[in-house]
Amino acid sequence: MTDRKEIETIDDIRLLVDHFYSKVQEDDLLKDVFNDVIQNRWPEHLEKMYRFWQTVLLDEHTYFGAPFPPHAFLPVAFEHFERWIKLFGETVDQYFIGERAEKAKWQGERMAEMFQMKMQRYNNSSFRPLI
Repeated sequence: MTDRKEIETIDDIRLLVDHFYSKVQEDDLLKDVFNDVIQNRWPEHLEKMYRFWQTVLLDEHTYFGAPFPPHAFLPVAFEHFERWIKLFGETVDQYFIGERAEKAKWQGERMAEMFQMKMQRYNNSSFRPLI
């Protein structure tokens, strides 16, 4: 186990994002979903994730956009979200402690819950959001 510390800098965000998504890319349940959508654009996706978490955790507003629309029609179910939350929480706990680490886990769970509810609503309706 590494020495755990508070999330304080963009380098901490990069460490978290890089290690989390390396787990995702190797996970039997998640890798195909992510790789099918992202394909060869992993560097671009990681940069976007750095900016998102930098905005959320460090209050440095570098992410502008809406996180849900790219996920609206992904072929995922409850177990995908459950695995995502598990891997994300494990990665946070592996490297970090403190208030921002707890906020990261809480925010990840909150987003997963919100995404699941929205996706279910769209899949059970003829309504299609403008994306």
